[in-house]
Amino acid sequence: MRVGGLLVPMVLAGSMLLAVPVSAQEPPRPPTDPGDLRVEAGIAPGSPVPDPRPGEAFADPVVADLQRAASQVQRELGQLSGQIQEAQQAVDRAASRLATARQQREQAEAALAAQQREIDEFSRSVFTAMGRADEFRLLVTAANPEELLGGTSLLNRLRAEQDQRLAGALTRQREAVATERAAEADERAAAESVAELERRSGDATNRADAVSAELRDPIDAANAAVVAQQRAQQQRNTETAASWRAYLGRLDAAGIEPPPAATLRDPALLPAGLRALPGKGGRPQAGVAQVGVNGQRLLVLPRETINAVSAAVEALGRPYVPREGGEGPVAYSCDGLVRSVFAKAGLTLPAAAAEQFARGRPVPAADAQPGDLVFVGPARYGVQSVGIVLDERTMLAADARLAGVVVADRPAGDSLLGVVRPALGQREPGPVPQRAKGELTWRCGGVELPPRQTGTAGADEAAGAWGGYPNGLIPGAALCPIGVGSHVLRCDAAQSFQAMSRAYAGTFGQALCLTDSYRTFSAQVELYRRKPSLAAVPGTSNHGWGLAVDLCGGAQSFGTPQYGWLAGNARAFGWVNPGWARQGGGREEPWHWEFVGTL
Repeated sequence: MRVGGLLVPMVLAGSMLLAVPVSAQEPPRPPTDPGDLRVEAGIAPGSPVPDPRPGEAFADPVVADLQRAASQVQRELGQLSGQIQEAQQAVDRAASRLATARQQREQAEAALAAQQREIDEFSRSVFTAMGRADEFRLLVTAANPEELLGGTSLLNRLRAEQDQRLAGALTRQREAVATERAAEADERAAAESVAELERRSGDATNRADAVSAELRDPIDAANAAVVAQQRAQQQRNTETAASWRAYLGRLDAAGIEPPPAATLRDPALLPAGLRALPGKGGRPQAGVAQVGVNGQRLLVLPRETINAVSAAVEALGRPYVPREGGEGPVAYSCDGLVRSVFAKAGLTLPAAAAEQFARGRPVPAADAQPGDLVFVGPARYGVQSVGIVLDERTMLAADARLAGVVVADRPAGDSLLGVVRPALGQREPGPVPQRAKGELTWRCGGVELPPRQTGTAGADEAAGAWGGYPNGLIPGAALCPIGVGSHVLRCDAAQSFQAMSRAYAGTFGQALCLTDSYRTFSAQVELYRRKPSLAAVPGTSNHGWGLAVDLCGGAQSFGTPQYGWLAGNARAFGWVNPGWARQGGGREEPWHWEFVGTL
């Protein structure tokens, strides 16, 4: 490499994804579906939420093409799902009306029978007491005019009451007949609704079969592109690590002990044997030096910088995790990686990329040396990513699009926001670009979505899309095992789930029981084909983002001690039973839990 026009024997090669075993390059095999309806949905009722990310947020143009094709299919299947839902609601309404009508008819029939018994009893009692109650009998039996008039009045009242009772009975009978006819009509409507539901479900099943055929070629192309990309990245990562080790070997062979950063901050007061390294403008640079070895000049970096870069090189191939706190050792975010490796080397940096940029001491981009930090824009996105400079062309970063710690090209043009040198210490905060209004939130090279609100306090659901791959097509190397069979999740979700499972075992004596976790796109298509009225539209479930699990062992039912423990403790580990999945939430799924991040 050339630094300030001088040859430095340090060539760091590079360009794309993760250093992983070949066995980890293929998408993980989905767990066996036990046929339980618990694994069939995993998404709120209503229209599926589309992936809002633009094409440049994906790892490869072929993958972006697949996402566009999948989005079109999702819209169509979403419409079919809406029609199925409407038909199911019609069936439910008709069944409810039918049950009500039958109940009313039965009540009317019972009332009619009771009224008939009462009338019969009344008639028997009158004839038993008076014989035939008519005017002729009164005329021949009355002792005087007053008795005749009183008997006639009583007879009229008895007849009127009997007529009223009979009229009421007839009215109730007519109402019972009308209710029965309405019940029969509702029964026919319910049958028609069931038939419509079956027809629409059949349409959806047929469409799901067609989807499998339509997307087979795009999925195969995307998988091939991902595998090729991973292999190229693995090679680039390997070459970079070898180049860095070769540089360290040259330092060791020359007997050079890297000095502390504090001793290199003043180019005029360098340790004996070291000379100032001129920048592009000819002025000596602070924080680095050079030495002559066998007629060549060798770059000398501070001990802390060398240790930080060495730790970052060791992290090549580790998975990426979004949001703050991705400081390893299992997985990293871009700023989490930077903070972690420099902190272990003895240089404390702020947590967030924007603050690292604001507090770092800037150097001209043309003078950037290995171990400097380069910040990525463009400015309208704010300080959205940070990488560790390797040479004039490349940097090492935890990249969201490529879902791992990788060697990537350094930013150029308006994507380059600036360079700082950690070895020079911190400064008072300076101005930093802010994300423009209306722009998506870009972070570590990818679009980061916030958790979705369900309208119920504390009942968020997982954000969904992350990384540079579509739902259900995330490379196996970007996911982490959770210690249960072949189940995998996004790495931060996997670590949190394991911690929650250990706490759960402390109460119940056994780990959490699991039936489903990450779900591939093809598995989602198959579930939708089998249960279109229940399953999520393929490519929309948080299972496909590695952010959801389905539980068993008692946790699958409301009101159990296991569910109660989760309801009271899971949020502390970043897991929630979404509001829509709770009792009365619209689609009750007590077994379905999503990772939203810790508080």
